[in-house]
Amino acid sequence: MNATLDGDVVRAGGDARQRFHDARGYGRADGPEVTLARVEAAHLLYRGDIETVSGMDFRAFFGDSVAAGDRFAARFLVYADLRERGFYLVPAREGWPGTGGGSRAGSDDDGSAGDRDAEERDGDADILVFERGEKPGGPVAHRVRVAGEREELPAGDLRGTTLAVVDEESEVSYFACSAGGGFAGASEYDLPTGLEADLFDDRVVCWSPPKRLYASAFYGQPVSGRDDADVDALQLSLVEAADLAARGAVDLGADAVIERGRSVEGNRFDRRLSVYRALRDRGVVPKTGYKFGADFRTYDAVDSVEDLPHSEALVRVVPSDHRFHPRELALDVRLAGGVRKRMVFALAGDDSNSYLTVERLTP
Repeated sequence: MNATLDGDVVRAGGDARQRFHDARGYGRADGPEVTLARVEAAHLLYRGDIETVSGMDFRAFFGDSVAAGDRFAARFLVYADLRERGFYLVPAREGWPGTGGGSRAGSDDDGSAGDRDAEERDGDADILVFERGEKPGGPVAHRVRVAGEREELPAGDLRGTTLAVVDEESEVSYFACSAGGGFAGASEYDLPTGLEADLFDDRVVCWSPPKRLYASAFYGQPVSGRDDADVDALQLSLVEAADLAARGAVDLGADAVIERGRSVEGNRFDRRLSVYRALRDRGVVPKTGYKFGADFRTYDAVDSVEDLPHSEALVRVVPSDHRFHPRELALDVRLAGGVRKRMVFALAGDDSNSYLTVERLTP
């Protein structure tokens, strides 16, 4: 069978509609013919189902499509990989079956951009993958965004997508990028008021705190050691101290602590403090994530430090306009998975924060 290139689509007649569209979900039906996107036509050429496109064999058509741009080589590799995995899929372009349909992406648990309508989410994707066994037009399982390993990716565009990263050896890694952090804060505690505290360099010491401030609320570390039952003095990070000062728990001015934090780490301190306070407000206990290369590790519920559960998530705080490098993303996600935690990115904005959870995925 031979097909014809018409602009950025390929048209095939004869029994192409029955063979390719009706039976195997390729392309868009246009009367007795089928219209194929370049990536679909290339796959059919590669398989030998189509002999030529306007006289071009696979090698010539592939080269012509790569020259046309829009990361064609990477998109073809992902398309072919997902087809080989047994999925029905279509390019995410207007007029193709399934575009603008429903999604399993869900809404963001912080009420932010996770509830965007399907048409807008499709605009962030290159390929729509339907649930296993479903033909085009059925429920969408993955909205796939294709990227090369050297491409920068706006963090805000990844929510609700499956990121397919093609590395320099043409292997594909998949990441599920879901809106929200998956937090289920259930920690409850009462804070004291007006505790004596002193600001020293990049930390604060709180004197004669009630035991519950550490043992139940899990603020700070005892100066005399974490296993000491009697806490005479508590070392607080600047983030913890700024939060406690704003809540009136210590007798330091919150502005003074914040200014010290800014002198230590610049505007990054404001972003981290904003996320820290938001997590505390929702019953989540954040502690330093330094040992894991993150800003925080988080606990959904802390009843007692003596019976401390494993933390559930690692949180890295980034600006709301942050652009990910895929290698950076892969490193964070791999490390979090290796210690059995979720990798959550907190996108800190001027007025509010949103969250992005990224996990490795095998479609």
